[in-house]
Amino acid sequence: MNQRCAIKWALIFAAVGEAGTGLALLIVPSIVGRLLLGEELSGMAIPVARVAGIALIGLGLACWPGPPRVGMLVYSATVALYLAYLGFAGGMHGLLLWPAVVLHAILTALLARSSTSESTTKQ
Repeated sequence: MNQRCAIKWALIFAAVGEAGTGLALLIVPSIVGRLLLGEELSGMAIPVARVAGIALIGLGLACWPGPPRVGMLVYSATVALYLAYLGFAGGMHGLLLWPAVVLHAILTALLARSSTSESTTKQ
C-alpha cells in the first residue's frame, strides 16, 4: 500500500470515528459522557455536548474524501439551526446566542455560495 492510499484510508477511518462520536453526542450525550468520563452529563453540559457533536460530524465530513468545505458547511448550518432552536424552544438567552446564530447563518450562506459558484465554473 503506497503512502497516498494509506493516508486516504486513515482519513476515512478518522471520518467515520469522528462522525460516529458526533452523532452519539448529538443523540445521547449523557450516555457518551458516562462512557467517556464516567459521569452522566446534565444541565448546560447537554447542549454544549450537542454542539461538540455537531462539530465532530462536520470534522468527519471534512476528513471524508471530497471537498472539505462540505464539512464546514454542514457544521455551520446545523449549529446555526440548533442554537436558534435553543433560543426559541429551549429558553436559552445568553448574550452571544443570537449573534452566534447570525454569524453561522452568514457563514453558511457564504460557504453555500462559494460551493455553487465553484460547481458552475467547473461546468
